Amino acid sequence: MQTAASAGSPAASPRRADAGSLGALVVLAVVWGASVPLTKLGLRDFPPLTLTALRYLTASPCFALLLRGRPLPGPRGLLQAAALGVLGIGVGQVAQTFGVRATSASVATVISATIPIFVVVFAAVRLGQPIRARHALGLAMAFAGVVLVAAGGPRDLLSLLRTPAAAGDALVLASALAIALYYVLSVELIAHSSVLTVAALTSLAGTGALVPGALWELHHAAVRLTPLGIAVVAYLALLVTVLGILIWLRALRRLPASVAAVLQYLQPIVGVGLSAALFGDPLGAWFGVGTALVLGGIVVGAAARGEDGLLDS
Repeated sequence: MQTAASAGSPAASPRRADAGSLGALVVLAVVWGASVPLTKLGLRDFPPLTLTALRYLTASPCFALLLRGRPLPGPRGLLQAAALGVLGIGVGQVAQTFGVRATSASVATVISATIPIFVVVFAAVRLGQPIRARHALGLAMAFAGVVLVAAGGPRDLLSLLRTPAAAGDALVLASALAIALYYVLSVELIAHSSVLTVAALTSLAGTGALVPGALWELHHAAVRLTPLGIAVVAYLALLVTVLGILIWLRALRRLPASVAAVLQYLQPIVGVGLSAALFGDPLGAWFGVGTALVLGGIVVGAAARGEDGLLDS
C-alpha cells in the first residue's frame, strides 16, 4: 500500500478504499448468507434441477460478457474448466439444492459453512500445503458441530440416521465437499488464466451440464411461474452468483485473504436467522452449540492460515 507522500494523495484514501472493501464484504456475506433459505423458498415453485439450471442460465450472459477480450486457455485448459464446471455446479450446486429440499434451511446453512475447512484439507492433499494441529482441531470441531446441528442434541445422535432429513443433510455435506474440491482444483488452472476467466468458463460449462437434466425434469415435475419464484431465481443468479464473484475478487485484491475469509463467517448467522424468520425453523440450545462449534472450527482451521490465501499458493 502506498504512503500519502508517495501517492500524492491524502492518507485517508487507501483507508477509505479498505473501508469500502470491508463494507462490500459485509454486504456480500448477507447476500450469500441468504442464498440457502431463498433456495428453499424457490423450491416451492421450481423442482431442484430446474431451479439450479434457471439460476445459471440467467447468469450465463453476464459470464459470457465478462469473457469478452480476455485470452482463453488452450484446448486442455478448456477441458479442465469444463470438468471443474461439472464438479462445482453439476455436482456441488445440484447436491446442495436437492439437500436443501430434504432438510431444514437452517441446518443446510450450517453444514454449508464447513466448505473452508474442506478447502484446507484438500489443499493439503492436492497442493502440498501443510496441515497442522490447529487444522485437525478445526475440522474436528466443525464436524462435531454439524452432527449436533443435524441431530438436534446428544440424545438424538443414535436416531440421526433414521430421520427423514438425514439424506438431505448428507447431500448438503456432499455438496460442501464437491465445492471445496472445485476451489482447490481451480488453483492449477488459475495459474495459467485469471480467476475471473476460470470462474466464467466453469460457470458456463456447468450450465451446459445442467440443461439436459432440467429439460427431463420439466416433463416429470410441476413448475409454477410466480413473481416470488422469478425474484428468487434473479437473486441467486445476479446477486449471489455474478455480483458475488465480482465483489469477492475485488475485495481480495485490496484486503488480506484472511480478513476477507473471516468476514464471510457472517454467512451462517444470516442464513440461520433468515431461515427461522421464513420457515420457523426451531433453534434450540443444542443448535446454538453446534453452530458455535462449526464457526469456531472454521476460525481455528481456516482463518489461522495467515495472510496468504488459497489462490496465493
